[in-house]
This record gives sequence, structure tokens and C-alpha cells, in this order.
Amino acid sequence: MSSTDVAASATKKENLNEFDQHYFTSYDHYGIHEEMLQDTVRTMSYKNAIMQNKDFFKDKIVLDVGCGTGILSMFAAQAGAKHVIGVDMSSIIEMAQKVIDANGFSDKITLLRGKLEDVVLPYDKVDIIVSEWMGYFLLYESMLDTVLYARDRYLVEGGLIFPDKCSIHVAGLEDSEYKQEKLNYWENVYGFDYSCFIPLIKQEPLVDTVNATAVNTTRSQLIEFDLNTVQVKDLAFESKFEVQAKRQDVINGLVSWFDIEFPVSKKGTKPVVFSTGAHAGYTHWKQTVFYFDNDLEAEVGDVLKGTLICAPDKRNNRDMDVSIKYDFVPKGPGADQRAVSGEARFLMH
Repeated sequence: MSSTDVAASATKKENLNEFDQHYFTSYDHYGIHEEMLQDTVRTMSYKNAIMQNKDFFKDKIVLDVGCGTGILSMFAAQAGAKHVIGVDMSSIIEMAQKVIDANGFSDKITLLRGKLEDVVLPYDKVDIIVSEWMGYFLLYESMLDTVLYARDRYLVEGGLIFPDKCSIHVAGLEDSEYKQEKLNYWENVYGFDYSCFIPLIKQEPLVDTVNATAVNTTRSQLIEFDLNTVQVKDLAFESKFEVQAKRQDVINGLVSWFDIEFPVSKKGTKPVVFSTGAHAGYTHWKQTVFYFDNDLEAEVGDVLKGTLICAPDKRNNRDMDVSIKYDFVPKGPGADQRAVSGEARFLMH
């Protein structure tokens, strides 16, 4: 039986720390869910992955972690699941119940309000976990931690996770005009000097849509995660990258994105995949840009390499600390004068 009203929640919001309260409250309003539902790359990828693998879902028990408005739960029920349990802490679950009732899934989908770690599921084990847990730069907001908890606590041996593979990628980009607009604005705000804000602005990555033509290097994969085996400790990572300039241009920093892959039920079947890169269709995750202090003057074939370190912020684990050490290794004319090494630190919050 569903339990969606606030009085029956397995987790009392007032008992959460201020960061978790803010996080769950941000998903109370329908607007953020409207944005996600209208993201056709995101939503259709999930629908296609589920519907093309009905053999996986037929007569199975499915857990939807962070069910939101219930769209993935209904996809799973449509695909033939025996029963679906949707769990969400935010008040949007009340609307999800109305949606599920209106679409005739009341006997197939049970919704439970609260943190997954606190709720009591009506089944000891589930066959499949579905979840749209991804944040900016893939890991922002730390929701993957909860999916891994669900895997270890509830998933049967050999059970499936949708999606089950993900990877983070970077490339160099030229974005001089926007970078300067972003910084120069603070030098004169209605005639006043606000330049003390500039160090704060530099510290925060930019989440925005990057034009594919701005990407001016090859790409480099930072890391790949297999959700069947990855542990929470692995989500704090240190990875090397190396890209080459594809044209004579300025490199202002790194643009990052992630790719997602779903399981397939038949050998030889092409899995459903999608990318959030500038080369792909628009998604609400957009791209994440890390600007360097240095603007690198690149010739074709010049190398930008370094190390990116990513970890949850110590004060608020839903925020992320990112550190990038880089070496720019020119090869053409004036190589010695153009060579640059640097380090940039960022906080995603």
C-alpha cells in the first residue's frame, strides 16, 4: 500500500541536516520535474531501454530510486513488471500518486515517501533497480550513493540496474568572450567596484550549453563506472587526461560531460546509450566548464595534459570539490614561450 503523505513519511525532514533539507526541498516544486520530463533525450532513453528489454521486466519486482513524478515506474509497469516500488523523499510524490491513479497503475505501483535508507519495502529483494540519479558533472548531489545502497541492500544476486554504465569525459574549449563577460561584469557594477567577487566566480564551474564549435581539442575519458560493482569510495577519484589541439586557437579551460549506457537482454543487441556532450542533443544537464586562469595559445597538435581530482566536499557531501592540475605542452613555433603549467580549484554547490 502506498504511503505518500508527509505524516506517513519514513523520514522526518526536520531531522535532516540543513544540506539534505535543502536538497530534498529543491525537488518539491513541479518545475524541476517538468524540465526533466521535457528532456526528451533523457526520458526517451529510459523508455527505450525499458521497452526494448521487456524480457528483463516481465513478472519482475522493480525498485525506482528517487521516483519523482513516477514516469520510470510507469514505464516499468508497462513493460510487464509484476510490481514496482517508487521511493522519494520530496513532496512531489503526492502528485506522482495522483498520476499513477489517473493512469490505472494503482495496483501495480506502490509509492513510499522517505529516504530509501529509512523506508521499509514490501519486498525483501528486488530484481531490477531503475533510477535517474545523475547530476551535473555526473556525480553532483551524491544521489548515486543511494542507488548503491539500494543495490547492496535490496538487489537480488544477478539483478539489473538501469542504467548500469556511465563515464565522464573532458575536452578543451575556446570560450574567451563569455569567460571575460562573466568576470569583467564584476569590475564595474553600476559604477561600483565589485571585483572582490571575481575569486568566488572563478571557483565555481559554469553549467551551461556549450556550442560544439567551441570544443577545439580531442576528447579524453576521465573515468568509467560500472554500477554493478562500483563502491561509494570509488566515486572520489583522481584521473589523468590528455587532449590534443585540433586547430590554432585559444584554450580557456575544460568542458566536461558524461555518457550513459543501459543493459540489454539479448546478445548482439545494441544497448541504449546517450551522451550529454556538446556534440550530442540538448539535455537538461548541459555541460560543465572549468575555466583556467591561463589562456593557452594552441597550435594544431599541441598537448594539454593533467590530473583531475574529484571528491565530495567535506562540509556538505552533496557538493563537490574539483582540482585540476594541468601542463600545456606546445610543439610548434614559440613552444617555450607558450608552455604553461597551472592548477585550478573549484567547488560545485
